[in-house]
Amino acid sequence: MKHLGEQVDTALRLDDDVVAQFLLDNPDFFIRNACQVEQMRVPHVNRGSVSLLEWQLARQRHHIQQLEEDIIRLMEQAAANEQLFNRLLDLQSDLAAADGLLDMLNRLQRWARSLGLSGAHVRLFTDKWFIGAPSDFTHLGISRTAFEPLRIQRLGQGNHYLGSLNGPELLQLLPQARQVGSVAMSLMGEKGDLGVLTFTSRDGQHYQPGMGTVLLQQLAVLLPGLLTRWVGRS
Repeated sequence: MKHLGEQVDTALRLDDDVVAQFLLDNPDFFIRNACQVEQMRVPHVNRGSVSLLEWQLARQRHHIQQLEEDIIRLMEQAAANEQLFNRLLDLQSDLAAADGLLDMLNRLQRWARSLGLSGAHVRLFTDKWFIGAPSDFTHLGISRTAFEPLRIQRLGQGNHYLGSLNGPELLQLLPQARQVGSVAMSLMGEKGDLGVLTFTSRDGQHYQPGMGTVLLQQLAVLLPGLLTRWVGRS
């Protein structure tokens, strides 16, 4: 049987939760014990220990610094989004001014190259567009069934893929392209069932998984509407 002193010691034993709850229940504790609080020391990595007040001020300074960094990141993101929006708006106006499908595709190609890319490529699913003979654009067609293994392998359940493609995949998707290091590939249309838009770079590290796809997504939705000016939908 425990002695009375041991029982009292056990009953009075404190842990972090008990202390924290006491302070929450007694918000005037620091006011009533101001002198003791001023003498409290908190361990510090570089200085050994600091006063409780210094420790609290350091925490506040760190919090303010984090807030400032968050604001800077938000401002940078807003500027980047504005730049993307303006770039997309300019491209949309330029593509809308095209006098034919070939002219529109050439304008898209020039825009891509102005960004330092090697090209932009549009492939249309043959079950969704009338591009069979005698059309001059049969080369834009691609069988959805033939494309399905590549879609499953690279896009999975998503609409975008950024990274590299192997030789057979490049031959199927971009038979005329040369020196392709990496690609940004997106399924076109709101349901991703109209075709494939692909931007290519000679740099194998230019497009990598995890990069943003906002601009790619907007273009993938925008282009089918422009294409219907010259190509019928089935």
